[in-house]
Amino acid sequence: MKWQGRQESGNIEDRRGSSTGRMAVGGGIGTIVIVLVVWLLGGDPSKLLNMIPGGADTAQVSTSAEEGQMEQFVAVVLKDTETVWGKIFEKSNMTYRQPKLVLFRDQVESACGLASSAAGPFYCPSDEKVYIDLSFCDQLKTKFGAYGDFAVAYVIAHEIGHHVQNQLGIIARIDGQKSRLGKTKANQLTVKLELQADFLAGMWAHYAQEMLHTLDAGDIEEAMNAAAAVGDDKLQMKYQGRVVPDAFTHGTSAQRKEWFRKGWLTGDLKKGDTFKADI
Repeated sequence: MKWQGRQESGNIEDRRGSSTGRMAVGGGIGTIVIVLVVWLLGGDPSKLLNMIPGGADTAQVSTSAEEGQMEQFVAVVLKDTETVWGKIFEKSNMTYRQPKLVLFRDQVESACGLASSAAGPFYCPSDEKVYIDLSFCDQLKTKFGAYGDFAVAYVIAHEIGHHVQNQLGIIARIDGQKSRLGKTKANQLTVKLELQADFLAGMWAHYAQEMLHTLDAGDIEEAMNAAAAVGDDKLQMKYQGRVVPDAFTHGTSAQRKEWFRKGWLTGDLKKGDTFKADI
């Protein structure tokens, strides 16, 4: 991705030098990993919300040159999402509310609760903020085998996709439906919500290239590899040795790739109604 020397977003909130004193699991792209591990050990993942780690509060921490560069990259990607979605909303006579992106280390407090970096990046609808520990960007390579800067861009675009869903009222509508359903049916709706966020990430890439001409050769492949790397089936097989479709919360590797690809190829929001699709 062509990003160096380009404008960065001013909607970055840096909390890397602070500590909440306790931790909880957020709802981002890596949530399924920690939930599976806890489940395999016989624990209740919901109890993570009440965990209190030992040790002193996090002191002011230094930022390495590599992390500083990643911070700049994330800020450029966020700016590109602001530009693209701002214009898309404007064409529909709507105003795009720019979300904040919070950088944190280890754990963070959001309006949705306390979250651990182990859960991965997440979006909180209550405060309209995306939260990310930049160490996850390296984990994309070391833990998930997803290489390239556009793999990181895909993750950010996916979380911003949730912000778009939130602003369009989709998240509130689906949460209302889920509250009346059993766990399996509720999971199916969650999968459709996540796959639509993948579609919106692909749609962003479509217009980022059309409007800004920022993509390099191989960027879309990097994004699709990242989408496949965090598919429910792949993660379940890796962490528990078997696949349990009723427990899916994000979709299979093939589904995640396909919906990102559809957004990338069409750039048409009407094509991204995963809730009417046979999934």
